[in-house]
Amino acid sequence: MARYALLILPAFNRVYGESAVRLTRTELAVFSETALHSEVGEVAETDIGGVPYVTFEAGELDEYDISLLSNLSSVYALFAVEGELLRPLRVSPVDKFSSDLLTIQKYSGKTNEHFTKLLLNVTLLARAEPTELLAKRLAVFDPMCGRGTTLNQALMYGYDAYGMDLDGKDFDAYAHFLATWLKNHRVKHQHEVTPIRRDKALIGKRLSVKLGLTKELYKAGEVNQLMVVNADTVRSREFFRAETVDAIVTDAPYGVQHGSRPTQKHLSRSPLELLFNAVPGWSQILRPGGAIGISWNTHVAGRDDLVKILADNGLQPLDDGPWREFEHRVDQSIIRDLVVARKPG
Repeated sequence: MARYALLILPAFNRVYGESAVRLTRTELAVFSETALHSEVGEVAETDIGGVPYVTFEAGELDEYDISLLSNLSSVYALFAVEGELLRPLRVSPVDKFSSDLLTIQKYSGKTNEHFTKLLLNVTLLARAEPTELLAKRLAVFDPMCGRGTTLNQALMYGYDAYGMDLDGKDFDAYAHFLATWLKNHRVKHQHEVTPIRRDKALIGKRLSVKLGLTKELYKAGEVNQLMVVNADTVRSREFFRAETVDAIVTDAPYGVQHGSRPTQKHLSRSPLELLFNAVPGWSQILRPGGAIGISWNTHVAGRDDLVKILADNGLQPLDDGPWREFEHRVDQSIIRDLVVARKPG
């Protein structure tokens, strides 16, 4: 068995940084359980030269394993441990664009982009075909997308991205940000915002974007799709066809910076009523073999309640081992956790 060490990215958020090493250990365990060729063991937090690393033992990592581990949410560098020395291994993340697509937006209530990537990774690995994380252009749907952090991470992976959000200000802010970012980075694209009408009544707006990962691909018609609908997520099936996305990834309202509005009548601090009404539609949009990942504030909803909602809609929760070890503190009023479930098929 060889020994390896992961150096963790510095986190701009101090509180998340305090949890980053432990979360990386858990994320690594999920990678090992689902997709790595080499079985990982003896995962630990190890101080090397006064710096914390995540160390682990495994068989000789092949090119595929290293490519996969290059996309851990907080990895900065990967080393082979040789005695008292560290030999760097070349990492090759699949990122298609510069990191400012994720980092440039700053606003109150924004989900930490490292955690967003972790949630997306864990959800993709919960799918029936977890190795497609690297090998296929997948479709990701965030049904409460806010200002698009999850959508941007999906674009970074070269995926198609779809979203919904009820907040018109967030919709407009994201549409403006993405148009500006694509223009400034000279990404070939088409970008339009159009009204959505039913029986002549305005029921929402739609942002539609087609973009090329390269100019050559764009000219050849090989474009990625992004679509965001400004409407109530409970009505998702009115805007998205059944079995069209591979993963659903969302950060549920915390009841602090954000509220949830399960109906138009009131604002609720708990996401449970919203999820109870929305998950039936989401599960229909998900392809067989796909997975759904939801993060939430444990102060306002219990894990068992979320698991029950998912199971009652024909989904299979992954609720043991490392899948249950992602809980961490965000601030005094938020303890965040995540739950994932797979759609049979």
